[in-house]
Amino acid sequence: MKVCIYGAGAIGGWIGHKLAASGCDVSVVARGATLAALQQHGLRLNDGGNITAQQVQASAQPADLGVQDLVVLAVKAPALAEVARHIAPLIGPDTIVLTAMNGVPWWFLQGFGGARANQRLSTVDPDGTLEKAIPAANIIGCVVHASGLVDEPGLIRHHKGNTLIIGEPSGRKTARVEALSALLARAGFEVPVSAQIQKDIWYKLWGNMTMNPISALTGATSDLIMGDELVCGFTSNVMLEAKEIGARVGIPIDQTPEERHVITRKLGAFKTSMLQDVEAGKPVELDALVSAVRELGQLTGVATPFTDALLGLARLNARMRGLY
Repeated sequence: MKVCIYGAGAIGGWIGHKLAASGCDVSVVARGATLAALQQHGLRLNDGGNITAQQVQASAQPADLGVQDLVVLAVKAPALAEVARHIAPLIGPDTIVLTAMNGVPWWFLQGFGGARANQRLSTVDPDGTLEKAIPAANIIGCVVHASGLVDEPGLIRHHKGNTLIIGEPSGRKTARVEALSALLARAGFEVPVSAQIQKDIWYKLWGNMTMNPISALTGATSDLIMGDELVCGFTSNVMLEAKEIGARVGIPIDQTPEERHVITRKLGAFKTSMLQDVEAGKPVELDALVSAVRELGQLTGVATPFTDALLGLARLNARMRGLY
């Protein structure tokens, strides 16, 4: 099985290491210090203090790696336009592109969404570049329930979680999604196959579309956000807007914001990925997490004043920092 990891950060590196350890022929698209580290030391994983390395082929040029059986796309949304320009050599007619990313993906409405089915979301794919570069027929969606850090280029530290929810955008239980589930399970992941992967995406988004930008704005960890009565109340109002949007496109959430807050509080004090990006001076993925929700609200006729306020403030803050 030829597998290419596009985006060897915390999640992509973790997935790639485990697949390589299970016997897959793993390659990585990387640049700069990460490329040099992979070529010198292999792809390293610190799991519970035990550091192991897997030899992988690494190149800055996808053309060097050739057509793959599986491409794991694990980049942040702001990097996707660059990916679209270079990914073609990796994709053949039967290549699976597994999108292991946060937020609303560009293919979200493919084969789904009622009257809005197959509509392109301009906030995440403004000119259709992604739609053209990565054919819808090759895509399988993935929702990651795990966390980790990049300790140094090419060295990933797995923190917790081991679940990859996967599913066809159409919701069908195809032979290829079953085979992919088996492959990932052999590598040690928990791999439920979803009958509606968009719902799993939306449910995860329902929590991090507020926590991420608020943390980026304030510098606060999750416990402080949840502990402020006014801020917590604001997040609830944003979540109610998203809940109504989901219901109108066919992905209802059977939970109140307050019930979700209970789950978030159990996670303790953590830095969101967006706060980590701000501290590292990296572009923030506001469009996939918030702008796309606002656009879906416009498409479905749901007023989003709280989402608009969150987006406006977070976007201005990021622009002032040169990160959007």
